Amino acid sequence: MGKTFEQGRDEAAKICQFFAQHRDTYRGPGTKEAHVRQALIDPLFEALGWDLRNTALVAPQYREVVTEDSLDVEGQQRAPDYAFRVGTTPKFYVEAKKCGVNLAADPAPAFQLRRYGWSGKVPVSILTDFEEFAVYDCTTRPRPGDKASAARTLYLTCDQYPDRWRELWDIFSRDAVWSGAFDQYTASKRKRGTSEVDTEFLREIEGWRESLARNLALRNPALSSDDLNAAVQRTIDRVIFLRMAEDRGLEPYERLLNLSKKPDIYHHFIHSLCLEADDKYNSGIFHFTAEKETPEPPDRITPGLVLDDKVFKPILQSLYFAHGSPYHFGILPVEILGTVYERFLGKVIRLTAGHQAKVEEKPEVRKAGGVYYTPAYIVDYIVRNTVGVRIAGKSPAQLAGGKGKAPLRVLDMACGSGSFLLGAYQCLLDHCLRWYQENSPGKHPRAVHQDPRTGAWRLTIGEKKRILTTHLFGVDIDLQAVEVSKLSLLLKALEGEDNSSLSSQGMLVHERVLPNLAANIQCGNSLIGPDYFTADLLPEPGEMRRVNPFDWAAAFPQAMKDGGFDCVIGNPPYIRIQTMKEWAPLEVEIYKRLYRAAQQGNYDIYVVIIEQGLRLLNPAGRLGFICPHKFFNAKYGAPVRQLIAEGQHLAHVVHFGDQQIFDGATTYTCLLFLDKAPAPECRYVEVSNAKGWRANILGNEHGSIEDSWGIEGNVSASSVLAQEWNFHVGGGNVLLDRLSAMPEKLASIANIFVGTQTSADEVFVLERVRKDGGTITGFSKALSTEVTVEAGIVVPFLRGKDIRRYVTPRGEACLISPYDIKTDTCRLLDPNELKGHYPEAWHYLEMCRAFLEKREKGRFRGAGWYGFAYPKSMHLFSKAKIIAPDFNNVASYCHDVSGHFYKTGYGIIPLDPQMNQLYLLGLLNSKLLFWYLGQVGTFLRGGYVRFWTQFLEKIPIRRVSLENKAERQSHDRMVTLVTSMLTLHQQLAAAVSEAQRTVVERQIAATDAEINRLVYGLYGLTAEEIALVEAETK
Repeated sequence: MGKTFEQGRDEAAKICQFFAQHRDTYRGPGTKEAHVRQALIDPLFEALGWDLRNTALVAPQYREVVTEDSLDVEGQQRAPDYAFRVGTTPKFYVEAKKCGVNLAADPAPAFQLRRYGWSGKVPVSILTDFEEFAVYDCTTRPRPGDKASAARTLYLTCDQYPDRWRELWDIFSRDAVWSGAFDQYTASKRKRGTSEVDTEFLREIEGWRESLARNLALRNPALSSDDLNAAVQRTIDRVIFLRMAEDRGLEPYERLLNLSKKPDIYHHFIHSLCLEADDKYNSGIFHFTAEKETPEPPDRITPGLVLDDKVFKPILQSLYFAHGSPYHFGILPVEILGTVYERFLGKVIRLTAGHQAKVEEKPEVRKAGGVYYTPAYIVDYIVRNTVGVRIAGKSPAQLAGGKGKAPLRVLDMACGSGSFLLGAYQCLLDHCLRWYQENSPGKHPRAVHQDPRTGAWRLTIGEKKRILTTHLFGVDIDLQAVEVSKLSLLLKALEGEDNSSLSSQGMLVHERVLPNLAANIQCGNSLIGPDYFTADLLPEPGEMRRVNPFDWAAAFPQAMKDGGFDCVIGNPPYIRIQTMKEWAPLEVEIYKRLYRAAQQGNYDIYVVIIEQGLRLLNPAGRLGFICPHKFFNAKYGAPVRQLIAEGQHLAHVVHFGDQQIFDGATTYTCLLFLDKAPAPECRYVEVSNAKGWRANILGNEHGSIEDSWGIEGNVSASSVLAQEWNFHVGGGNVLLDRLSAMPEKLASIANIFVGTQTSADEVFVLERVRKDGGTITGFSKALSTEVTVEAGIVVPFLRGKDIRRYVTPRGEACLISPYDIKTDTCRLLDPNELKGHYPEAWHYLEMCRAFLEKREKGRFRGAGWYGFAYPKSMHLFSKAKIIAPDFNNVASYCHDVSGHFYKTGYGIIPLDPQMNQLYLLGLLNSKLLFWYLGQVGTFLRGGYVRFWTQFLEKIPIRRVSLENKAERQSHDRMVTLVTSMLTLHQQLAAAVSEAQRTVVERQIAATDAEINRLVYGLYGLTAEEIALVEAETK
């Protein structure tokens, strides 16, 4: 602990010298692997700073190095010899061998290590007998037949250790791992195109689903779609459970493989293995007989099904090394299985009219672009700040309730594959074990026992069952998700158990090993109860099954009687309501009647789930979600903001701004924590660097590579209102408040208007136009060819890329505008006018009529079929105006005097015609007002800011009095500088040589800096405030 590089190198040199003196002894046949580990390998990693002997005396579950005895079960080693961890997360494995094994050439040890590393999803692992030290990339799928050199990234012999100690230290020392240098190294070494275990296993079980569904549908013609989905899911769950049980020492190894060698495999699988598993485990995964204590009906579907051997046999064989399997199911974490299942559940099996099975994406998944699994560190943070807060300082008995007190109850109301419930379960297991260890563990024989091999105290399976059934509850509308959540939790309960440990606890004689979770994890619609349906809103039976109403009082009677749940946690689905209308119009109507959060605009379903989550909390409860932060500022978020503000529920927020949390998806999220009881203030965390924040919350005691991750502070409950939330902590608070208090805003001094919305730009916008006398020729995307129309019916049109800072806009497109635009109004021209004045344009529009009439679900059929969808503010476009972009990462306002139309942008025209637009343009393009826009608006990925009307309206404008000499001088100086900027940008566009460009660019930078200084003076900023704005707008 606390070892330096030099100390470690000196120790390594001494170990190498010792080995050189006793090489023959350690290479001899009498030396076992355990001796090599104790005398050579352990000291080598201690020289790298690792606490292998737990001299810090931390609880066993938190040891930074977990060592395993060399233990073969049925010819299979159960776990790698060492797991090096940060917290409880393995970073790399080490597999030890006795000296004399040829690690450089023998493929077997390398394949064994790579199976461990790949199944455990660690990036690299080490194979060593001390004499040799081989590092392997574990992100590459191991395949039978791989050479020992396959995926090997580093190979050393012990005589090289002292000279190359810097290399070893900078990657594998404790300091390197905790500081993030190890992660940086593994990221740089990872090869493109590699596929991790969860991606490969998903591909595997998706293949199973396809083949099982097709064959079961073929051989069982009476099987309904619902029953087919259930049968396929249960079969896969049972296969995975039993295979994992084999590698964990709970079942005889290769039992499934041996079964595949017999005829009628599926019949024997169900009526032999699964029935035995029902007797042994209970669990609900295997539930074939009705039982009084189990509310769930038994499985009466799968025992009678027919499945061809040619389909089931290869599935079972694919799980074993002899048939090419790279998986070690004893190592595969339950949490990784959850990531696989989360994506797996995004598809459903549909039966065609001919009873053929088709696997399709669910509509909500298709619209969302896929399924995205919540990262483990986010789950841990939410669990720690909800469940962790509620259990702190309490004994297991206190958490269990009794004597009139309710037990702690944790709920995920959209549990999916169960990742949040798994996190909560692990948190409770760790807490209870730690309490027993610190409070005379020998006095609690029903709760803890000592591992006979290590002497460490461990929770009994009975205690793990009690914790699970007492404290954890989940609901999901998808029955398959419910079954997967149960599977994940039950596998978590079995972690660390084998037949020997269960027998020593009397489990295999006196009671079944696992609980049935039917009463804890249930299927239904968390948002709609059966009491809602009345005579005027009674759906068809099929629709009722799809809506799947859920009765909270009937499902969890004691919890609801006790006032609700202590913690509601999760990642609610994000679905815009206009999208949901396409496949669930009934639910949309119901939400409007039931929830305040559904009362305004095109809301997202997560705001309704927030409201329902609050309802389900008991008076002392806390909600913790990861959800979009769009509702902070969106109009549709007003009702839920008001609900939170009224009850002073906002307790803690982690705002990620434009930082991305989900792999493969661009979403703008926050962590939202709400207390049912009034919270006097909210702890507000603003994250500007997600990697740095993650390192910080993981407890990096050495600091991360990215030291600056954001800021945090407290926001008073009095600041949490129904109005848009723009919370700020840190040095900019005073400046922000002062600017926000200025009386004149852009909305009060200017008309702000959105771009033209045609809903058919493919037709109305012509690209790459050229003028020839009285006609315009341009490319039509609708017809994929050039067309010619009269010049009098077109107006210049800007794309988003044409709106640039101080650049005089000149678009390369034009817009066909079938409108008569007057000073203050516009009118759609009638067909006769168009035919008479613009026959070429009318002919073109008629060619596109079918396309135009289909717009917006047929709204444009009939008269006016050639009009724009939303012809707003048409009379304003021809006027001189400032144009703001839709989004950018710098202030990018331009000045247009040529009457351009645009789609993605916002026009700004001062209400006072005497106001000089160039003065206003200089203010808006300043660093100060861009900084302000970022504070009150919405950030996008990469530091981009939305220039939406609702944010532009708030910008404070410093009006000057032209009667005041000093203020007039500032005004005139601004106009002069902005005029120079417009001219300089024209010169820049015309510059031919790089030397000319450099000169002009320097002039632009100097002029821009002078404008910023002028704005700082106009708004009265201090030196400290100027420094803050400059730093945050680089």
